[in-house]
Amino acid sequence: MGGYELVRSEDAPALAVDLEAGIGGGGFPKRGGGGPAKRAAAAGASPAPARQRLVSLDVFRGITVLLMIIVDDAGAFIPAMNHSPWDGVTVADFVMPFFLFIVGVALALAYKRVPDKLDATKKAVLRALKLFCLGLVLQGGFFHGVRSLTFGVDLQEIRLMGILQRIAIAYLLTALCEIWLKGDEDVDYGFDLLKRYRYQLFVGAIVAITYMALLYGTYVPDWEYQTSGPGSTEKSFLVKCGVRGDTSPGCNAVGMLDRKILGIQHLYGRPVYARSKQCSINSPQNGPLPPDAPSWCQAPFDPEGLLSSVMAIVTCLIGLQYGHVIVHFQKHKERIMNWLIPSFSMLVLAFAMDFCGMHMNKPLYTLSYTLATAGAAGLLFAGIYTLVDLYGYRRPTFAMEWMGMHALMIYVLIACNILPIFIHGFYWKEPKNNLLKFIGIGA
Repeated sequence: MGGYELVRSEDAPALAVDLEAGIGGGGFPKRGGGGPAKRAAAAGASPAPARQRLVSLDVFRGITVLLMIIVDDAGAFIPAMNHSPWDGVTVADFVMPFFLFIVGVALALAYKRVPDKLDATKKAVLRALKLFCLGLVLQGGFFHGVRSLTFGVDLQEIRLMGILQRIAIAYLLTALCEIWLKGDEDVDYGFDLLKRYRYQLFVGAIVAITYMALLYGTYVPDWEYQTSGPGSTEKSFLVKCGVRGDTSPGCNAVGMLDRKILGIQHLYGRPVYARSKQCSINSPQNGPLPPDAPSWCQAPFDPEGLLSSVMAIVTCLIGLQYGHVIVHFQKHKERIMNWLIPSFSMLVLAFAMDFCGMHMNKPLYTLSYTLATAGAAGLLFAGIYTLVDLYGYRRPTFAMEWMGMHALMIYVLIACNILPIFIHGFYWKEPKNNLLKFIGIGA
């Protein structure tokens, strides 16, 4: 997507954005023909001002990348930094929805003007396919580990869903909404946004209602699974359910639909509920099974499954509406107020739902979790925007800005262990004598 100028703010310098909607931030500059200034000079016209990125969005993305790295490393020994074993949220549980929220904001800016809807649709589909395929390679089991130095995956057991796959799905559906479902009404007040983008809001409502109907209305029968024990001996387990509307780890509709549609062999093999009190004597850390552990403790469960990814689309659509505020409102105060009001409203509603029994749950991506994380993302984005784009505190956030501009590269190299695997791959005679040991870090 090319660079699209943002609406000028009356109390700040003109701002523009050049970004590729998605986890990686900016797109690649096009070669050939020179920049806008050169083309304008050649035509005898005054050069247009150089395009700049929306810095606060890059900083927000960079903070999320840093948070992702921290929770991956610190979560093993700091429970508050690890994902919640089931109900409830921790710091780690905000990373995924923050990325989805950022994708939505970026899409509103990237698709501010769409001269050719069919061409834009084609590019969005291709972009989503590339992101999905990249996720299959990185998280499908192709790379076997940092120290194994082997690769390859049996297609009968490849993990089909993952972080990038979920982002690709949410990106595509949100991009299609922004390309095709926009009204032409003028926007003067916050409620005018609801009128102009009512069809997008309707899609979000239908998605959320469908999710709730499936989660609480689907009958989950008893089911079986097998695990391979020591000596490659297989053990079979029977999980007794026969319930409807259950949100426990073993008998929820999210896991059942993944097992039926994707196949249990294609799901994530180290479920987060393995750290719960029912499944680990060292909870909230991994540990041996208690004597009375439920039969579902060792069953695969994908935290980025199909039904839970449906609600990820809602998070992305919420971010899209926050991006519309930037496009349509000129003053900083208007923008910030139109972010704060829905953010606080979503947080209040989320805690009310949690209090009434519809708990915040990341593996299921419940509606209360969706609202809580989107509200938190809105507040954080408003705060970063105030500091960076309103008051101009660029220097303290430079590192976060850089990380936000290279988020996809950092995710691939560090979060997906590609860089550690690369470093361990160069060794002297034995794999333990690798580059890390050579520079004194150890094998």
